[in-house]
Amino acid sequence: MQDLKTTIIQTELVWEDIESNLAGFDDKIDAVMDDTHLIVLPEMFTTGFSMNPAGLAQNMQGSSVKWMIEKSRQKNADITGSIIVRENGNFYNRLIWTNPRGEIFTYDKRHLFRMAGEEKVYHAGRQNITVELHGWKIRPFICYDLRFPVWTRNIENQYDAAIFIANWPERRSEHWKLLLQARAVENQCYVIGVNRVGTDGNGHRYSGDSSIIDPFGHIIFQKQNKAVTYTADLSYETLKNARETFPVWMDADNDLIRFK
Repeated sequence: MQDLKTTIIQTELVWEDIESNLAGFDDKIDAVMDDTHLIVLPEMFTTGFSMNPAGLAQNMQGSSVKWMIEKSRQKNADITGSIIVRENGNFYNRLIWTNPRGEIFTYDKRHLFRMAGEEKVYHAGRQNITVELHGWKIRPFICYDLRFPVWTRNIENQYDAAIFIANWPERRSEHWKLLLQARAVENQCYVIGVNRVGTDGNGHRYSGDSSIIDPFGHIIFQKQNKAVTYTADLSYETLKNARETFPVWMDADNDLIRFK
């Protein structure tokens, strides 16, 4: 299995302005000169973390999804990030994953952030997904999901890398960094965390701290308070070495885990 080239984009977001954000990410993705297999964008990358979905939500045929499909084709890379989606009368904080072949995979945020009232306006997802890319099995999550290790549990190496996209405020940045590292160690996988920077329309500040962490818990990359685009090689040999030399996954309490 080859190494996986992954690009993360940490940036400010224009509050509740879909077209401005798409234009901004257009430029940032076009500027990626490195060959890459996967480009990861933050949570609600077209709007910021908004509790005003009525005027912002799109369907799966909207401009945001079309843009992701086209950029994926142009860059010959998979692209993922979440947007606000309206479907069957409900609003979702939905992660969209597109690839150069035009395929779309989706994950609806499972844990809705009640301290912001997210559960009052969005519908919670019920199923996680695993996407395969160049032999790697990747499982994406959204922000608050990071705090729930049962939901993110890597049972018998079902996935090789976990992605957490977020709008995670600066005042809890230490939790973000600590939990990303913990998820990597306990699940013996790579963890990719992509957060935003700047200040949103509610006055919340974001320090970014987007991170790439290997299965031993070593921080490959982490950047605070600055817009950045970074490409890393996720080493298959490192992943294999972690699982073979210290196989704690073989003694996990998998028989006790029950998802409803």
